[in-house]
Amino acid sequence: MPVGLDPILNHVPAWLMVLFRITGIFVIAPVLGSRTIPPRIKILFAVVLSFCIYPMLLNPGRASAGYVGHVVEHGMSLWSMGGAVAMELLLGIVIGYGASLPIIAMQTAGHIVDQQMGMGIGGIFNPELEDDATVSSQFFFILAMMIFMIIGGHRILLATVIGSYDNVPLGGFRVDGHVLDMIVGMLAAMFDLAIRIAAPLLCIVFLETIAMGFIARTVPQMNILSIGFPLRIMIGIGMLVVSTATIAMAASGSIQGALRQLSRFFGM
Repeated sequence: MPVGLDPILNHVPAWLMVLFRITGIFVIAPVLGSRTIPPRIKILFAVVLSFCIYPMLLNPGRASAGYVGHVVEHGMSLWSMGGAVAMELLLGIVIGYGASLPIIAMQTAGHIVDQQMGMGIGGIFNPELEDDATVSSQFFFILAMMIFMIIGGHRILLATVIGSYDNVPLGGFRVDGHVLDMIVGMLAAMFDLAIRIAAPLLCIVFLETIAMGFIARTVPQMNILSIGFPLRIMIGIGMLVVSTATIAMAASGSIQGALRQLSRFFGM
C-alpha cells in the first residue's frame, strides 16, 4: 500500500461513523427518507453531507475532536467499528423516526375518520409508506408533509443532526432511560394528536347516528340505510372542510414541538 494514502485511510473509520449517522435520517425521516427518492440519490446526499461535516469535527473545539483524533491515531478493530457504526445509524434513525411521528399521527387520524364515515373500504396506495391508505388519511398525510416543508422541517432535521455531533460525540450514543422516555413521550403526543383531530368528527358522527336511530323508530317506513350512509359521508366531508384550518394549526404545532424536542435533546 502506498505510504501516501495512509493519512487519508486513517480517517476512514471515523468518517464512516459520520456517514452512518447521517444515513439514518435518509432511512425514515419525512421527505428526506421518502421512498419516492431513488436510493442512489439518497446515498449521494448522505456521502456529500458526510464530506462536508467530517472536517468540522476535526476542530479541537468540537466535542468529537478527541474521539476522532484517537480513532485516526490508533485505528479501530472490526468488532468495535461495527458496533459504533450500528449505534450511529440507530441515532440517525431515532431522530428521523421522532420527526415522522406527527405525520404518522395525522394518517392515523385519517384512518379513524374514514372508518367512522364508512369510507374505509375506499383505500388507495401510498408510495411513501408502501401500504394502502384511505382517502382522508392520504389527505391528512399530504397536508402534514406540506406543513413540514413550509416550516422548514427538513432543514431543522439536518441542523439537528449536525448539532448532535456536539451534544452526542461520535461513539457516545447509548440507548438509556432518557432516550426511551423521550420516545415514549413523543408516542403519547402522537396518539394525542390523532385523537384531537378525529374527535370532533367522531362526535358529529355519534350525534348523527343517534338522530338516525330516532328517525328510524318514529318513521319506520323510511329506509334509514339508504339515507344514513350518504348523510354521514356528507356531514363528515363538510366537517373536514370546515375544520381543515384548525387541523393544519394542530398539526403545525405538533410537528414544530417534535422538531423542537429532538433539537433540544440531540442537537443543542
